[in-house]
Amino acid sequence: MTAAQETLPPPPVDLVTSDTALFLDADGTLLAFADDPEAVFVPPGMLDTLDALNLALGGAMALVSGRAIPGLDRIFGRTAWAAAGQHGLERRDGEGRTTTVPVDEDELDRLRKIVHDIALALPGVRVEDKSWSVALHCREHPERADELDRIAPAIASRFPGFELQPGSYVYEFKPRGMDKGVAVAAFLEAPPFKGRKPVYLGDDLTDEHAFAVVNERGGASVRVGSRTPSDAAFTLPSPAAVHAWLDSVKATLTQGAARAR
Repeated sequence: MTAAQETLPPPPVDLVTSDTALFLDADGTLLAFADDPEAVFVPPGMLDTLDALNLALGGAMALVSGRAIPGLDRIFGRTAWAAAGQHGLERRDGEGRTTTVPVDEDELDRLRKIVHDIALALPGVRVEDKSWSVALHCREHPERADELDRIAPAIASRFPGFELQPGSYVYEFKPRGMDKGVAVAAFLEAPPFKGRKPVYLGDDLTDEHAFAVVNERGGASVRVGSRTPSDAAFTLPSPAAVHAWLDSVKATLTQGAARAR
């Protein structure tokens, strides 16, 4: 960790204006981690804050997650929000249209079977099946991480159409060539995101692809937590800090809109 990374500043509240395109990771950013990925919950007041931000930004707010879009909808209950699921493999645009990148289903089925067999052989390791990608989790048993560090790349090497995306105690096998940066870039090509300054909040290695895209486009990247190295320009220490910051952003945006009337 460099001194610069240790002292990344917090994002100013005015980082988000009415001309911003706001991109938000889910787990580890908006949502505190849970041992079981299905056990996460939305903190009180967060939906009101996100609804207000989405309205103030003219719909230019999107969730960008490794989860599938139906999983995001189940958690947040907002099927009208723009969203990218499975690292951009599926994407719902600002007009509610969902597109999915084609996947070799036979290859995925073979991969899925091996992943489930690995989990059966390693008690405490969970499988998260996201329909078009599949992941192994060991948050409940972090001592399994060293073993999965060895096993997961060997599995990925057998499936040319897929690649390994490691994260925080998760090893995800996703279709090759898709990442959160690709998803953000696609959003920025169409309304209501096009022409806006992008701001992205994320906590994990998977979010670095998106950091790179928003940085290249003159936007701002916010790392959540203390993971290093990172290309982020700003940092917030936890999901709780993200909630507080977004509340302040909402207050600033809505007050500005009220003064403009």
